[in-house]
Parts: sequence; C-alpha cells; structure tokens
Amino acid sequence: MRVSLFITCLADQLYPEVGESVVRLLHRYGCEVDFPQMQTCCGQPAYNSGYQDEAREVARNLIRAFEHSDYVVSPSGSCTGMVHHYYPQLFENEPEWKAKAEKLIGKTYEFSQFLVHVLGVKDLGAVHESKATYHPSCHAMRLLGVREEPGELLAHIKGLELVELPRKEDCCGFGGTFAVKMADMSEAMVCEKAANVCVTNVDLLIGTDMGCLMNIGGRLNKENKPVRVMHLAQLLEEGVKRGERHGK
Repeated sequence: MRVSLFITCLADQLYPEVGESVVRLLHRYGCEVDFPQMQTCCGQPAYNSGYQDEAREVARNLIRAFEHSDYVVSPSGSCTGMVHHYYPQLFENEPEWKAKAEKLIGKTYEFSQFLVHVLGVKDLGAVHESKATYHPSCHAMRLLGVREEPGELLAHIKGLELVELPRKEDCCGFGGTFAVKMADMSEAMVCEKAANVCVTNVDLLIGTDMGCLMNIGGRLNKENKPVRVMHLAQLLEEGVKRGERHGK
C-alpha cells in the first residue's frame, strides 16, 4: 500500500518527531510512505482570515502535490478537515478543480482514521504503563466525525489507565488565527482546559492535533504542571517499542 504523508505546517516546522512516528508506524504495517516535496499549507489560515482567493491558490498546490498519491495520511484532524469540508466550497464555481478536490478528499485520512478504517488496526501490541487523558480536537470531531477511533486505539494499549477529561468537547482556545485575533478569550479558554486536565491527575495528555497540544501544553508548562503532552502517534510508537522489549 502506497501512502503519502501530509505533514502539516506545525508538525513540519515545530514537531517533526510526530511525522517520524507516523511514518515508522505505517512502515510497521507494510505501507510504502513517500513525502511529496511540493506540499505546503492546506490554506486554512488564509481561509479563516477571509482571504479566499489566496486560500484557493494554496489549495491548488496541495491538490497538485498529492495528485498521484494512492492514500494521503495526516497527523491532524484540523488540516484534514480543511480539505474534506472546505475545499468543495472553495472550488464551488470551478468544476474542474472541484472534481480534483473531491478526488483528494476520497483518499485523504487523519492518522487514527487510517489505522482503524483502512489498515483495520486497533491493537498495535503497545505497552505504556501510565495514566492519561485524551483531548478531542474540534475539527477532528465536528468536520471529520473522528470520535471513536482514537479511543479504540488507546483502549488497546496495555497498562494505560485512561481518565475521561471533564468537558472534553470544549475547545482549547487555539483555533489558529483566533488565538492571535482574540487573545484574551483564547487565554481564558485554554486556562479552563488546562485546569480540567489537572483535575484528572494524569501523567500524559494525548491528542491528535499539535495545534491543540501546543496550546494546552504551553499553558500547563507556564503553570509548572508536570503533565507530558504527546500526539497519539508518538504514544503508540513509544508503546510499541516498550511492547517489543516486554515480549523479549
């Protein structure tokens, strides 16, 4: 199975280790992974700021980058959601590009979606003896409908005690440009989210979007709270390595 990695801006620039974990896990299940060099942003920041013409140009580039890919996998529900939900609107008056966008949508998956629904994998043999809570990102839930998949993967990690996050579906306040344009409101939201994480008394905060994790993790760090923040792919890869050591 040939898979192209859609890395996203945040993972590319700030958290490349997340992309590395995704690739190593896909290799583990027989995927041949490539990385189209011409990929850039999905266009979400421009789109959310009202610059639709500029967003269209960026979207065209992304469509071209993955034109020949069999599958496209991303460690972000937000960027995947942009492709799935907003590309048809961007190209509503351009039939040729709308058709190309629909083709990209049909083969583009968020990481946990791809593992569960395409590879049919829920139990990776991971072991991670820790206490964790999971923050579901807004776009993964509301734009993609990714609700059960991360939980199914987490449930099969041996030794992991999963604690439900209070008010888990509340936004963390990041929202990309929202955090810049409405900083005071964003700060209030992330303070509330961080407080809810602390109530769980966990070792780990797990998520599927580095935007959310960067925001919440930054707040936790500012408050000197000893909670490790990890993308789901990082946790799974770390758990797989521990599982292999235990097996030996």
